[in-house]
Amino acid sequence: MKRHLTILSIVVILSIAFRFPVQAEIKLPAIFGDNMVLQQQTNAAIWGTASSNRTIKVKTSWNGENYSVKSDAEGNWKLKVSTPAAGGPYSITISDDKTLKLSNVLIGEVWVFSGQSNMYMTMQGYKNEPILGSNEAIATSSNENIRLFTVERVKSLEPFNDFPGQWLECEPENVAALSATAYFFGRMVQQALDVPVGLICSSWGGTRIEPWMSESGIKEFDWVSLPDKDMEDDYSVQTPTVLFNAMISPMVGFAIKGATWYQGESNRLEPKEYEKLMPGLIKNWRDQWGIGDFSFYYCQIAPYDYGSAGFNSALLREAQLNASTVLPNTGMACLMDVGEKQSIHPADKEVAGERLAYLALAKTYGLKGIQYSGPVLKEMKVEGSLVYLTFEHAENGLTTFGKELANFKVAGKNGRYYPATASITRDGITLYSPKVQEPITIRYAFDDFVIGELFNTEGLPASSFRTDDWKME
Repeated sequence: MKRHLTILSIVVILSIAFRFPVQAEIKLPAIFGDNMVLQQQTNAAIWGTASSNRTIKVKTSWNGENYSVKSDAEGNWKLKVSTPAAGGPYSITISDDKTLKLSNVLIGEVWVFSGQSNMYMTMQGYKNEPILGSNEAIATSSNENIRLFTVERVKSLEPFNDFPGQWLECEPENVAALSATAYFFGRMVQQALDVPVGLICSSWGGTRIEPWMSESGIKEFDWVSLPDKDMEDDYSVQTPTVLFNAMISPMVGFAIKGATWYQGESNRLEPKEYEKLMPGLIKNWRDQWGIGDFSFYYCQIAPYDYGSAGFNSALLREAQLNASTVLPNTGMACLMDVGEKQSIHPADKEVAGERLAYLALAKTYGLKGIQYSGPVLKEMKVEGSLVYLTFEHAENGLTTFGKELANFKVAGKNGRYYPATASITRDGITLYSPKVQEPITIRYAFDDFVIGELFNTEGLPASSFRTDDWKME
């Protein structure tokens, strides 16, 4: 009898539920939450889910403004709120009868950080691979005007609507687990601009560039195959689109100022393809966000001894240098001076983060009086057996900070390169080799592992470069 009543009760409850649907609570993707940063002085999108065909009301405390939008048949809704100049903390109230409140919200500058292991590498480093100066940097990192968001690693063959992660305050415990490159970037930008800064980190060690592009972006490259959507769950993290789908797509549309990138080691055997894929990824993300040509800066991979197998990694560095001039509002941070022969993960991530910050401060924010690039070859002239080089981004001249210029080589018609004696002059650099009386081309630091010694007086290094296009490995 009791069993009969229990079954009858369940049937009655279910029938009532179908006649009177349960009110769905307002839900937001993880990218919206307490402690977040919204991009200043823009129309910032906010979206989520609720019951179908409900009026969603949003109120922002910074101006007391009320916004509303109606959810669609599936319960999805999206609207934009007007953000003021940097400040806070503020709150955002979202309701459709029930109320959800986001607290401790700052308005400032928001940047995305992505790539492979050198971007993923946290302030506490990897096992037996430290971050230079990290203990002091972590200990002194408390800053109420920096906020942190790290996307947990996940992959998908189809675009996700959300990903795991949460906004955290900038405190030592949280900073220790954050991308070191991202932290040092954010610290400098926050200090220079004196505004809140939000750092969104989404990276995965050992990954190629193709997984970080959307399906529409990958279709632009006929040598890259789209994945089979019916494959089993054990598909590789290197599968094209699977990281964009899971770790980028859920935040597409979130108001940002720009993005930074540190990747390339896993694509180093295909430099020609990478030279096209790098601007392809930038264009793809800009197309997906739909907010114009937002700033996009990336690190050139640092020199490392990859051994005898495969191409000279200077070819990949060359591809990255070439790609940096293809699209507007882009730039490359050179790391020629911090590579380590025995570690693919340079310990000096402060240099990486701050050189990306120089690019942002100068090119995005228009800060005057600073340099954002190392010397870039402007012109080569040959007079007899002498080669004369001039450079851009060296208005105040060149320096080696006391080291010998040991990485220049010259070649003649026979194609053989020989070490050149190099000297800094008032106007640039002069090269000479007694073994090449009629030089026609030069190379600088064009080796797998090398420590660059050529800088401008602002302390930024020159990339490895060459003036020939001869085939090499």
